[in-house]
Amino acid sequence: MRAPKSVNSVCEDVLGAADAVEIARRIRAGEIQPREAVEAAVARAERVNPSLNAIATPLFDSARDDAGQPQSGVFAGVPSFVKDNEAFAGSPVRHGSLGVPATLAAKSSPFVEQFLALGMVNLGKTTLSEFGLTGTTEALLYGPTHNPWKLGFSPGGSSGGSAALVAAGVVPIAHANDGGGSTRIPASCCGLVGLKPSRGRLVEMEGAALFPVKIAHQGMLSRSVRDTAVFYHFAEQYHRNPKLPAIGLVTHPGRRLRVGFFTELDEATPCHPECVTAVTNAAKLLEGLGHTVEPVKSPFHERFHEDFLLLWSMFGFAVARFGRQLVHPDFDRTKVDRFTEGLARYFKQNIRRVPAAVWRLRKFEHQYARGFEDYDVLMNPTVGMPPPEHGYLGPKVPFATALERLRWFVPFTPTQNVSGGPAISLPLGQSSEGLPLGVQLASPLGDERTLLELALEVEAAAPWPAFAS
Repeated sequence: MRAPKSVNSVCEDVLGAADAVEIARRIRAGEIQPREAVEAAVARAERVNPSLNAIATPLFDSARDDAGQPQSGVFAGVPSFVKDNEAFAGSPVRHGSLGVPATLAAKSSPFVEQFLALGMVNLGKTTLSEFGLTGTTEALLYGPTHNPWKLGFSPGGSSGGSAALVAAGVVPIAHANDGGGSTRIPASCCGLVGLKPSRGRLVEMEGAALFPVKIAHQGMLSRSVRDTAVFYHFAEQYHRNPKLPAIGLVTHPGRRLRVGFFTELDEATPCHPECVTAVTNAAKLLEGLGHTVEPVKSPFHERFHEDFLLLWSMFGFAVARFGRQLVHPDFDRTKVDRFTEGLARYFKQNIRRVPAAVWRLRKFEHQYARGFEDYDVLMNPTVGMPPPEHGYLGPKVPFATALERLRWFVPFTPTQNVSGGPAISLPLGQSSEGLPLGVQLASPLGDERTLLELALEVEAAAPWPAFAS
C-alpha cells in the first residue's frame, strides 16, 4: 500500500466538520456529551498522529476524567491541546529539548489557566522546535512533525504540532504562542487562522519580564475566524487589560478600510513569487469588497532585522548559559541542538552590539505606529517562501546555513512581536505543491477588532478549505 501524501481525520463522528463554536453549541444543547466529543478527538488523534507526529505527551485518560466533570465557559467540553512550552499540571513540559527532564509540572501556568478557563478539555501537549527558536517543528526530542497537507513538509513553527492537529481536524482549536511569528508561521503553512494579539492582551508568558523587550505573546490557532473572535472576546472576561481597548465580540464585517500592501522588505529581499501572488490576489479581493488598496514600500528599516537577530540570539544564550535557573534545575546544556548552540555563540560574538540594538528595538513601537499614519491595515506575505521540506531548517543543518534560510523564510512576522502590534494570518494562497500560503494583515496596537472584522469579511467572500486535503 502506498503511503498517504496528506492526512485528514474528519469523519462522521460527533465532531464532524464543526468548528469550536458549533461543537460547544451542540454540547450546551445536550445534542452530544463532553465525553463523546473527547472520545471522538482521541480516536482521531490515535488514527493520524502516527503520520503527523504532532503530540509530545498524550493525556487522553486525564482528558476523559476532565470531560466527566461539570463544564463551564464558552467552549465547555471542546477538545483541545496545549503547546509543550507551557506547564499543564501533572504533565511534563519539555520545551522541545533533549536537555529538559520529563518532570511533571506541579501546577498549570497562568496562561494555561486562562486558556482552559474558556472550557476546553486538554488532550495533551503538542510538539515545537527546541525552545521555539526556529520556524519549523523538527526537534531532536520528538523527531519531525509533518504538515498534514503534504507529509514530509514542515508545518511551520514553532507551534507546528498544534497547527498540524487543527489542520488535520483532530481538534478545532489549540494553544499557540508567538515570539517571532510562531503562531502566524504555522497558520500560514497549515492553512489556519492565526492571530498574534497586542502585547498584554492575554496573560503573559512566565519570565517574559526578564528580557529587555517583551516579544513573546500567547495565542491560539483555529480553522474559522469566528472561533478566534469568540476566543479573544471571552478571554477578555478572564483577563482584561485596561491599557488596551476592549475587542468585544466580533460577529460582522466593519467599515471600509485603507489598506497598504507590500511583498518585499527591500530591493535585496524579494519574496518567493507564489507568496507575492497570494498577496496581490488578496489585494484584488479587498478592492472588490470596497476597501481602498494600494502598494506601498515596507515602512520598516532593514536594520531592524539585524537588531532582532541580536535580541533573538539572547534567548539562545540565556538557555545555554542559565538553563538551570530559567528552565529546569537539572537542565543539561550539552544536549541542546545546533541552532540553539549557534544562537548562543552568535550572541557572545556580538555582545558589544546588543545594547544599541535593544535601544533601537525599544523605540521601534513608535516607528511601527508611523506606518499606519495613512493606512488602517498593512498587508504582506506571512512567510517569504512556501513551506519547506523537512531538513531545510532542521536541527542538523549547520547554524550559518539555517540562519540564512530562516531569514528568507520568516522576514516579516517579527515586526509585530517587537512593536507589540497585532497581526493575523489568513490562508488565502496555495503553492504549486498544494500547500497553503498565508497573507498577513496588521493593524495598530490594540486594534484587533479591525483585523477580525476584516477577516470575517474575507472568509465569507473567499472561503478557504477547512481541512488538509
